[in-house]
Amino acid sequence: MAMNLAVARWRPNSMQVLVFGIVGLALAGTTLRAFVADTPDVATAATVFCGVFVQALPFLALGVVISGLIAVVVTPDRLARWLPRRTSAAIVVAGVGGAALPGCECGSVPVARRLFGDGAGAGTDKGTDKGTGKGHVGAAALTFMLAAPAINPVVLVATAVAFPEHPQMVAARCAASLLTAIIMGAAWARFGNPAWITHRLARPDHSAGSRWAAFTEAARHDFLSACSYLVVGAAAAAALHVLVPPWVYEHVAGQIALGVITMAVLAVVLALCSEADAFVAASLTMLPLLPRLVFLVVGPAVDIKLFAMQAGMFGRAFAIRFAPATFAVATLVATVVGLLILGPR
Repeated sequence: MAMNLAVARWRPNSMQVLVFGIVGLALAGTTLRAFVADTPDVATAATVFCGVFVQALPFLALGVVISGLIAVVVTPDRLARWLPRRTSAAIVVAGVGGAALPGCECGSVPVARRLFGDGAGAGTDKGTDKGTGKGHVGAAALTFMLAAPAINPVVLVATAVAFPEHPQMVAARCAASLLTAIIMGAAWARFGNPAWITHRLARPDHSAGSRWAAFTEAARHDFLSACSYLVVGAAAAAALHVLVPPWVYEHVAGQIALGVITMAVLAVVLALCSEADAFVAASLTMLPLLPRLVFLVVGPAVDIKLFAMQAGMFGRAFAIRFAPATFAVATLVATVVGLLILGPR
């Protein structure tokens, strides 16, 4: 009787589900491999999925390690004391500080979520003194989330290597990405609502054990949460990659306005890692530099996997507002900066 009650009460946790899933896939590996090999479209989708997931996973791991450290060491209240009190200054500092984290957008989401906090520091400056208040922490966290994957040294070096004959692409990408991050941070400070953040974080219990235990629990929680949505986003990117016909790329060649819109949408669909997207853009030699710059600015700011991860880490109410706004701002800013630095080429 006691054994039956124990079995009835047992529910697998997220880690156990992950382990069971990995074991199940390993046992079915031969059958799945044969199916993929015999189906060209599935093989292409599997290649895209693995490419997105494998590229993102190391940086996601780096991000959750940092987010775990933040959960233990850098509380939102402490961060609020470190940042400049004026919201505008905090946003600029967070944007420029994004260059210090050599990771991709997948790693920046859990880091920003930890910096954002729950409640305190997550809101706007409404109801506080002008230019002050804890709302500057949330605005700075979102600015950092958008700036870190786009202006860090690894991405800028990769862009320089991918476009050796067009060094101005590095300056254009850095300027447009930083400006996009600052605008979105300022927009959150002015119009954001903490009620949109519906997913709460696991709070480390410092009194119940060591800091190491609190760190590992926070990192495990963030990794499994972000990784599950990364799988969803990578799968969607793989499916759409197969469904988009090749003639779409050919049709937009030579048409600047159509090329800008198409490359912005393509950046969302392909969901490439910011460390690799420059080489993809460089390979699209049939397109002018301006649409390719839009591709490089929009991709690290908003794509399918980022939307899924933001919905999982922040909540759907946040994602459905933040992602479209980021897409519009990134596309417009990249176009204006591109026209100023690159010209209509």
